[in-house]
This record gives sequence, structure tokens and C-alpha cells, in this order.
Amino acid sequence: QVQLVESGGGLVQAGGSLRLSCAASGSDFSISAMGWFRQAPGKERYMVARISSGDSTNYGDSVKGRFTISRDRAKNAVYLQMNSLKPEDSAVYLCAAGESWTPNGYQFDYWGRGTQVTVSS
Repeated sequence: QVQLVESGGGLVQAGGSLRLSCAASGSDFSISAMGWFRQAPGKERYMVARISSGDSTNYGDSVKGRFTISRDRAKNAVYLQMNSLKPEDSAVYLCAAGESWTPNGYQFDYWGRGTQVTVSS
């Protein structure tokens, strides 16, 4: 059974930093894409960052230059370093792994339950 477990969320003041971790089990994602998404109340899920099987990265426009995604293949884990946090970054952050092709494009197959990030002004 595949599990993705996020950790590292919390309450931080604007301008601060947090590092999120996602530990995967039940499948080897070391050669798969992994990503981070966020969802705030009343808003659509937003792609924060993605790292490909070849370690190329891409980011949502609102986090470019502030957030960094990385992975540890040996630990089957992905991380999100978040700097210069803003109140609008507040959301539940979800880890995703394993992409499959669909008629709507590549989509992640597996999702964690999320970790709350709250940035106070």
C-alpha cells in the first residue's frame, strides 16, 4: 500500500521559513516525478513545485525564487524549502508522486493527506 506522509508544517511569521518533508512508502518513487501542491479554503489546488525523474524542476509563478524542491532517492523522500513566506502562502500542502498519462495530461497517481502551513502577518 502506497503512503505519502507529509511533515514540517506549522505557524510562522511572514518572512520566515519552513521545510516540508514527504516520506513515501509502498513503492519506489526514486525514478518518478514528485511534487508539492497546496490548497487553501475555497481555492483550487495549486501546483507549487515539481521535480522530474531526471531532477529538473518547475515552480508555480507565485513561489519562484522563494521555494526550492529537492529529493533524496535513497530515502524515497521529497522536500520543499520555503523561504520569505507570505500570508498568501497559507494552505494545506500536499505531496504527490508517480505520474500517469491521462487525456488531460500527466497527473499524479498518489497523494498525501497534507500538512497545514499558516503564515501570520
